[in-house]
Amino acid sequence: MVLPLVDEHKPKCYLCHEGFEDIEELQNHQNTVHKEFFESHEKQINREPAAGDVTVF
Repeated sequence: MVLPLVDEHKPKCYLCHEGFEDIEELQNHQNTVHKEFFESHEKQINREPAAGDVTVF
């Protein structure tokens, strides 16, 4: 199946695949509709080396 490339220049929410006119509308959408998702995943960002990681200089 081939899908048409309609509105590919508009930002799209990767959680619900809804398209928006600009990035500000997308940010407002994600901060209101998907607020719980982003709050729960905000704390999982861990930027330290994992156990067993080796640094090569």
